[in-house]
Amino acid sequence: MTSRIFHIATRSDWEEALRTGTYTTSTAGRTLTEEGFIHASRREQVRGVFDRYYRSLHVSLVLLTIDPARLTEAEVRVESVGEDTYPHIYGPLNRGAVVDVVPLNRNGGAETMASLFIKEMGVRMCAATLVMLFGAIGVILGGAIGEEATAYRLAGLLIGGVAGGLLVRRLARLRAS
Repeated sequence: MTSRIFHIATRSDWEEALRTGTYTTSTAGRTLTEEGFIHASRREQVRGVFDRYYRSLHVSLVLLTIDPARLTEAEVRVESVGEDTYPHIYGPLNRGAVVDVVPLNRNGGAETMASLFIKEMGVRMCAATLVMLFGAIGVILGGAIGEEATAYRLAGLLIGGVAGGLLVRRLARLRAS
């Protein structure tokens, strides 16, 4: 079999495979050991698989493009499932067999570089706005404290900016996990 096959993976499972060298998740929530093989599909089957098994997951997903000729420890068998056939990978997927990895959006479509860029810029702009807002609140509160308004405002700006920065850092860590 020389045509490419596809597998939807969680980003965290794929990142683990990059660390270890092999991928052993069969499908959402099931391992190769539990299932006996890794589920895969032809390109035209990816959308249906996404809709049935992955749409309700609220995690980052990627689409792995696999070249079966590059598998080193596994074989691909095309097997009947209902009225259709699907490729199944019997054995661990070595990362060298994965020739492309594309992030998937919430609708199961491929994320484009432009959409990823726009999303990331939006996140960064919101973070900068949040830091500035905290700084502005600090300036207002500092000015209301005492007669030395300039010194208190500068102190308020510094404290507010640091507090906003710490909040943004915490939100970024939550987003990454």
